[in-house]
Amino acid sequence: MPLLTGPYRNDAELELGGPRSDVSYIRASALSRVGVRQIRNPKFRIQNSEFRIRSELSLSAMEHALELWLVRHGETTFSATKRVAGWSDPPLTAIGRRQAADLRATLDGQNFTGVWSSDLERAVETARLAWGEPNPDRRLRECHFGDIEGCTYDEADTDHGEVFRDFRGFSTPGGESHVQFHDRVHGFIDGLEPGRHLLFVHGGVIRVLTQDLGVDRFLPTGSIFGLDWPNRKVLFVREPGDSDRGD
Repeated sequence: MPLLTGPYRNDAELELGGPRSDVSYIRASALSRVGVRQIRNPKFRIQNSEFRIRSELSLSAMEHALELWLVRHGETTFSATKRVAGWSDPPLTAIGRRQAADLRATLDGQNFTGVWSSDLERAVETARLAWGEPNPDRRLRECHFGDIEGCTYDEADTDHGEVFRDFRGFSTPGGESHVQFHDRVHGFIDGLEPGRHLLFVHGGVIRVLTQDLGVDRFLPTGSIFGLDWPNRKVLFVREPGDSDRGD
């Protein structure tokens, strides 16, 4: 089953939610060129001093399952100063690079059907520090917050509090609506083949995928969220400095 890569032809098409057809495909056998490892083991275990996850999924079950490991990028110059980033692309701070590198102890030795990232540099750099070269895709970008980008959190909360408080039904001035953002992110996920996928993304992307699962909040930078997508089940949440947390 091919995987969607579907590059958008231009920014305007992405802002409108992107095409429903006319997407590009890549063969699964070509994934090794972008640092993707095929599933070889029906079970996996992560164990270190801070974090342990176990899955008892059989290989046959995994072939029909879709498991998402969602990683929020490391701290940036905007998040450190509490500013809205969106499609702006501030660099990682020294703390952000350390958060990303610390993820490697959790991810090393694990097998993923696909390794993906937003095409924004903060997500790509996090992926490189935590894992290796990802397969970037524009559909995994943060929400385009338009005129709100660059504002402090306090300014955004004062003028557009409903955007970040409810994160539903909004339409940002000069940016995307919640519907457009939801549809492009879910459109990417809907095109993934069964297996376990590692995605280096943004706080808004994680929230739009998980807000119906009882985790309706922006996770801290450097966090990992594990999700059984077909069953809409939280598998684990790991934040920097956490010990084991999960269902």
